[in-house]
Amino acid sequence: MATNRGGSRSQHTAGSRERGAGGSVAAAIREGITSGEFAPEQRLVEADLSARFGTSRSAVRSALLQLTEEGLVEREQNRGARVRAVSLDEAVEICEVRMMLEGLCAAKAAERVDDAQSAELREIGDRMQRLVGEGDVLGYSEANQLLHRRIRELSGQHTAGAVLERLRAQSVRHQFRLSLQPGRPGVSLPEHLAIIDAIGSHDCEAAERAMRTHLGSVIGALKEVTPGGGLRV
Repeated sequence: MATNRGGSRSQHTAGSRERGAGGSVAAAIREGITSGEFAPEQRLVEADLSARFGTSRSAVRSALLQLTEEGLVEREQNRGARVRAVSLDEAVEICEVRMMLEGLCAAKAAERVDDAQSAELREIGDRMQRLVGEGDVLGYSEANQLLHRRIRELSGQHTAGAVLERLRAQSVRHQFRLSLQPGRPGVSLPEHLAIIDAIGSHDCEAAERAMRTHLGSVIGALKEVTPGGGLRV
């Protein structure tokens, strides 16, 4: 019996393109969610997203499934997909998990860091100091995220890094809103500088302790926010 091998190859290629497109769309939607472009509980309509990103509804469906698995999107029967709202209590739980994993990453970064990488972290710390002095809250928030990301990368803990990136995406709006609270950058700056100093000194225990102290401070600040305080997103 003759087989349509060419057709099979074409179907395989098409399927690969759809999966690739789904990944690209997932990245775009993820960015929209973390930046606040897509609001909590906002409906994500496949037809609208397909038109917006110039791709098939199949690719959009694949992207929404991926983001559902990441905890950024939730799907309801007969109602489609929407941006999942992360409560303040859940944001606290996420920070508690981050405290454990980022403490590990800080310790491993202190163990592995070289002179050039240590200098890079200190440059980020200097930038954060300058931004606090200038009152540039948005710039400080970006530098904050950069510092945490570089520490994860320097740690070499790829599994922990992947988990932390997913958790960060889920709670980033809470973190951003918290950074806008009056006086908060002035509180977190010395905590970040202590982390940088410990890593640069190759003091694994001090680095882990400084990271846990910092995230404990974040948890405390989140818990102090009242339901009407504007941080619940």
